[in-house]
Amino acid sequence: MSGGLRGGHTDTMRAIWKGAVSFGLVSVPVKLYAATESHDVSFRQVHAKDGGRIRYQRVCSLDGEEVAYADIAKGYETEDGEMVILTDDDMAELPSTSSREISVEKFVPSDQIDPMLFEKSYYLEPEKSGAKPYALLRQALIDADRMAVVTVALRQRTTVGVLRVKEDVIVLQTMMWPDEIRTPDFSVETGDVKPAEVKMANMLVDTLAGDFDAAEFEDDYAEAVEALVRTKIEGGEVQRTETSTKTSGEVVDLLAALQRSVESAKSARGESSSEDEDEDEKPTKKAAAKKAAKKAPAKKAAAKKTAKKSTTKKAAAKKAS
Repeated sequence: MSGGLRGGHTDTMRAIWKGAVSFGLVSVPVKLYAATESHDVSFRQVHAKDGGRIRYQRVCSLDGEEVAYADIAKGYETEDGEMVILTDDDMAELPSTSSREISVEKFVPSDQIDPMLFEKSYYLEPEKSGAKPYALLRQALIDADRMAVVTVALRQRTTVGVLRVKEDVIVLQTMMWPDEIRTPDFSVETGDVKPAEVKMANMLVDTLAGDFDAAEFEDDYAEAVEALVRTKIEGGEVQRTETSTKTSGEVVDLLAALQRSVESAKSARGESSSEDEDEDEKPTKKAAAKKAAKKAPAKKAAAKKTAKKSTTKKAAAKKAS
């Protein structure tokens, strides 16, 4: 069971995008991989009494009725609270691009880009045919000590990003648009700072000065949660609920999965759970009846055998007389 906890497990990396980096007349065919993965601790909302998962329905805020996926549309809410519904045709008219090109626009000093603009990070791996131009671009970035500002189309939208080198790999970091960075709406009162206080602050900085090493920091919260869960598992404090899709091993109980699917579908339609209980009882009664039916032929065979013996004894008695 402990194998199901996070435990630092990392899935095999899979390319999520293929295209080419172009700078000048040089084109570098590459594959794109997600460079990060979240290890945030996530909890399920469950019924405290039995550990059952809490499920939510898609309900309209106006009429209170449940809404099917087919009837759900995209809506844009204006600042004054008006809702504008956008159809599939409306969405199709919006500017989009399916270009498979990471286009280098310019090379800029690294310190000119505010780190707040960085959003997601990706590794770029060269295709076999692009190994040499990939190495050329990597070395150019290192020698110039600059980042390449690029435009790239991901998920049908064009975004701005930068290329930089991490160890031997070129990294693409997408960036937020400048108007997505908020400006603080408060002012900081500095007060009167005395020279002696500044000197003491500088001494503190010198005392704590050092180089950054990510390995020195640990996710204490996630580790504490995992330790707590393991303790409860070892102590037998585990709710074996019907929502579990696996047994103690990795073998999936197909019948249970199908039953849960039926219950989930009924729940989505708003049918009561009492009907589910009745359905659960029926297979048990049928199984009992089937078992009884199997035993019946055995009893008949035994009775027939007894009758045969009785007939044999009567025949023997008659012969003796």
